[in-house]
Amino acid sequence: MRVVATAGHVDHGKSTLVKALTGSDPDRLSEEHRRGLSIELGYCWTDLPGAGTVAFVDVPGHERFLPTMLAGVGPVPAVLLVVAADDPWMPQTAEHLAAIDAFGVRHGVVAISRSDLVDPEAARQLARDAISHTTLAGAPVVAVSATTGQGMTDLVDALVAMTSAMEEPEATADVRLWIDRRFHVKGAGTVVTGTLPAGRIKAGDQLSTGAHAVRVRGVQSLGREQPEVTGTARVALNLGGEVPASLDRGSVLVKPDAFVFSSVVDVRIDPADHVPERPLLHIGAAAVGTHQRPLGSDTSRISLDRPLPLRIGDRALLRDPGSRRLWGVTVLDPQPPALRRRGAAARRGAELATASGQPDVAAEVRRRGLVSTSTLRRLGVHLETQPTGDSGIRSAGDWLIDERRVDTLTAQLAAAVEQHDSHHPLDPGLPVAAAVRKLGLPAAELLTVVLPADCRVEAGRVTRHPADEVPQAVTEAVAALTADLAERPFAAPDAARLAEVGLDAKAAAAAARAGLLLRLADGVVLLPGADRLAVSRLLDLPQPFTASEARRALDTSRRVALPLLAHLDRVGLTRRLADDRRTVAQPTPRAAAMDTP
Repeated sequence: MRVVATAGHVDHGKSTLVKALTGSDPDRLSEEHRRGLSIELGYCWTDLPGAGTVAFVDVPGHERFLPTMLAGVGPVPAVLLVVAADDPWMPQTAEHLAAIDAFGVRHGVVAISRSDLVDPEAARQLARDAISHTTLAGAPVVAVSATTGQGMTDLVDALVAMTSAMEEPEATADVRLWIDRRFHVKGAGTVVTGTLPAGRIKAGDQLSTGAHAVRVRGVQSLGREQPEVTGTARVALNLGGEVPASLDRGSVLVKPDAFVFSSVVDVRIDPADHVPERPLLHIGAAAVGTHQRPLGSDTSRISLDRPLPLRIGDRALLRDPGSRRLWGVTVLDPQPPALRRRGAAARRGAELATASGQPDVAAEVRRRGLVSTSTLRRLGVHLETQPTGDSGIRSAGDWLIDERRVDTLTAQLAAAVEQHDSHHPLDPGLPVAAAVRKLGLPAAELLTVVLPADCRVEAGRVTRHPADEVPQAVTEAVAALTADLAERPFAAPDAARLAEVGLDAKAAAAAARAGLLLRLADGVVLLPGADRLAVSRLLDLPQPFTASEARRALDTSRRVALPLLAHLDRVGLTRRLADDRRTVAQPTPRAAAMDTP
């Protein structure tokens, strides 16, 4: 299905033209028929040869109903702009065209209606000139008469060509349905309608309003019950009886946990002149009061009266109800940093000056310094192509971090470890929890990225001991153990073997501090990298797994398996569950071999 919205001045024949195209009257209210004008949004559909089903959202053209018009056009990817041949270029035509341009609608057809009454050529030229500086530039302009049928074949051909040129929406996209109507059906409950731009909705799905969850009892499209509907489509959802009262026109239903509901958003405004402090923001079918704070020459921070699920690159418009002026908006950052210090707004404006409004992994990580991949997905950043090692971005589990932030954090960690060791000479090594807290890191796994070259994470601490301080005898002892563990890397030597090669408790501790051994407990040592190799083998087990299953998979004893699993829990490589089973917390690249000294 393709969905097309009408636009144009009141009484220019939008509804009449839709009725001629579809055979159905989009005006459904008796008041609309009595007054001869559209008041609410109307919906009709038809099958066009070569285009399939095309649904029309017929919007009111009167100036008093501009918010309703914007609710109809906002979520729709294509438009039919109707201009009467026997009228001059009218204010609402200009206002509707400005809204189409602000929303970034690129697919359109202009119909010069009532062409049987006067020569349509003058109106046709006016329309071409008017759209030439908008997103509809180059759209076909067709003279028609719904009364005589003149030009209707040309109009259908233009609509078919337009819809055929539109990109196919992604059926797997995250659902975001802007609600443009709510009503009650006796025996069924609450029904909401809207235009689904992409994604798939089926009966039984759970959707979210941001504050509440609702379940889809049934899906209807084109007047019929459907097992599922994919965008673009006009849909009606039966939500049953337990629906929040706040869910009404302007609300939105989304896939749970797939969007960031934003109350503050950074945007680019076009044109950026004379924007009022308190404009209305229109996006989808929503209209929300805002406070606008300039950041740069064409960027602003918008504070919303209620949170909305926004993504990078979303198109919206700002409207001043007093002057009736409109401004186009491109969302640059739906989750911006707070502006707390003097000059922060100007610095933020400079930072956003080069933002394109196109979701880009590398650009977002550089701008944020540190961000989770799950957050980027909710912001609309596609992660199919992760940044490579030479992109200046490092990764750890679910986190991406800019190398400039890495350098800063590495220096801070080195200083923190040195300070701790100087204050606690008998208890060296900064506890991991303290290191995470001092650096302000959201996850302990990021320590592996920001570790200084002479530091290691072992036994729950960040230790700093250069390898060249280790006596030669200790290095030789470790070399002997390396040979012992070549075939069975988790068969930790017993006390007799440690004594035989010269690794008493003091020597083993020195080797562990230097990163030559992984010390799991008193008398239990493995080679460095054994924890990563263990995780790669534990990934092959059904998740979750028991300690006994882990022991067998690692071909070791209980004496070694239990402290090794405890170590993996401490450093965040595994997660212990309430029933004492475990899962691998984050997939780790499978190691071909362990690190060796």
